[in-house]
Amino acid sequence: MVLCLRLTDMPSMKLQRRVLPERLDVMPADDPLARRSRCDLQRVHRVMRSLTILRRAIGMLCMTRQPRRILELGAGDGSLMLRFAARSPWREVQVTFLDRQDLIGPEIRRPLDMLGWDTRVLSMDALDWAQASCDQEYDLCVTTLFLHHFERPALEQLLRAVAARCRAFVACEPRRNSVALLGSHLLGLLGVNEVTREDGVTSVVAGFAGHELSALWPPSAARWRLREYFAWPFTHCLVADRGSGADGRVGAKQQIGINEQQVADRAADETL
Repeated sequence: MVLCLRLTDMPSMKLQRRVLPERLDVMPADDPLARRSRCDLQRVHRVMRSLTILRRAIGMLCMTRQPRRILELGAGDGSLMLRFAARSPWREVQVTFLDRQDLIGPEIRRPLDMLGWDTRVLSMDALDWAQASCDQEYDLCVTTLFLHHFERPALEQLLRAVAARCRAFVACEPRRNSVALLGSHLLGLLGVNEVTREDGVTSVVAGFAGHELSALWPPSAARWRLREYFAWPFTHCLVADRGSGADGRVGAKQQIGINEQQVADRAADETL
């Protein structure tokens, strides 16, 4: 299993990272092509196993209690978070969706409310959030398919704000390797529109490999524990949480509502 994953990911560092504009990011929210592309992304998430990967990554965090305040950066329409909440035993959660456009409709708000999740929306640019003075702290910050939009200086600024305001962080991004690049060129087989097909290729080219995200984590955040790895088939993950004690290590690990077997399933990926 580990050998197959290594062979799949072997060429990742040979593809130089390039950040280019994505069409969906500059389209009006009510544009028919944009609406269709957002629906396409829900299908792409399923093919990428985004929910499974997100749940397993969160299961790797060392938390002594259930998160009460969650922030999602670049939340989009909130559909992935709803799927996560529906499969989580967490209740009495306040989730804040941060995105430049408020795309969180009643089809997301109502089910979350029924699950005991209080929904809030911050309609602002993530970099404005990072630069702003803010006293709000979060137990957990998550982001999927979002960090790859930024060049190194902006990424450093964003991660510095996350480290200052959040107790744990999970990022699931495109993996920059030849298999993911091939997959992005085959998105048309899923029946997605031209915006999704074009942005899919752009996303992989701007994705991550190796320990590129860990290298951008603020050096002043010495008590954070970082794990960065390839999650098959197309995802690059960064999992970060705050340590305790002089050496920055967390004590006993407590999985809050996450199946322990899901964490064990990650063993092969963590070796990459």
